[in-house]
Amino acid sequence: MSDDVIPTTQDDVPTRCGFVAVLGAPNAGKSTLTNAMVGTKVSIVSPKVQTTRTRIRGIAMQDNTQIIFIDTPGIFRPKKRLERAMVAAAWAGLADADTVMLVIDVQRASGKRGLDEDSSSIIETLKKNGYRDVILVLNKVDLVNPPVLLDLAAKLHAEGIFSEVFMISALKERGTADILRYLASRAPLGPYMFPEDEVSDLPMRMLAAEITREKVFLKLYHELPYSITVETDKWTERPDGSVKIDQTIFVARDSQKSIVLGKGGDQIKHIGAAARKELEEILGQKVHLFLFIKVREDWAEDRARYSEWGLDFDA
Repeated sequence: MSDDVIPTTQDDVPTRCGFVAVLGAPNAGKSTLTNAMVGTKVSIVSPKVQTTRTRIRGIAMQDNTQIIFIDTPGIFRPKKRLERAMVAAAWAGLADADTVMLVIDVQRASGKRGLDEDSSSIIETLKKNGYRDVILVLNKVDLVNPPVLLDLAAKLHAEGIFSEVFMISALKERGTADILRYLASRAPLGPYMFPEDEVSDLPMRMLAAEITREKVFLKLYHELPYSITVETDKWTERPDGSVKIDQTIFVARDSQKSIVLGKGGDQIKHIGAAARKELEEILGQKVHLFLFIKVREDWAEDRARYSEWGLDFDA
């Protein structure tokens, strides 16, 4: 781009815009980190691994720079169709990125078994594909003794693909501002890709469904397998400024339906209350949330649903 066509801010400062792919094993803290740097919820967080299914873009502003985070599904060894599609989406995220960032859970990596198999596999794949300028983010550092942490950092840096190392706690937002400033300094000159007040390109109907799915996992992750999805059926803006949202929670078996419903409907009430509260905070308006549960045994084999999620059904 030549100098005479570079967009500028109102203060006549050249604008920058960069895409950052956030990679990592399941439950490394990618979604928590993305949410922290964007400043609001754009990706669901759960104690259960592999809960991010699509490549969710979170958008952050740092001075004259727009940083677009591609929060990818956790990379692991896939077995089922949905898992294969999720992993394929994670690696496809690199094609859109100016910068690649690998997040590693140091508490898990510093145990007796050392670096987990998924993280090791990601590093080997990055090396094999010629990546030599990856940003390493060591997450959950507040849970590991400093000598252990420094030893782990040295071993990982010796892999030869990391240009910078950041030690952070995404949950406590410690060190995340340093990463944001660094990413802004690396971003190429260019126009903003999204409006400055936009935080995600995920449609609000889908984000609302993801928030409810998160609450289901948070409430029932000891009992419920991954065979669950949530869809927003209707979104009705009311004259009083509130919004009515109808959603369906799809499960694979009747036994799962009773788990989500709970005794006397207690579980679904708690899930709905938690989702409604967070939606009201994000939307800034009163939310009337109505949840329904349906059994759909083959929802994970629905080609149209994969297309809606931005996943490749044939991966």
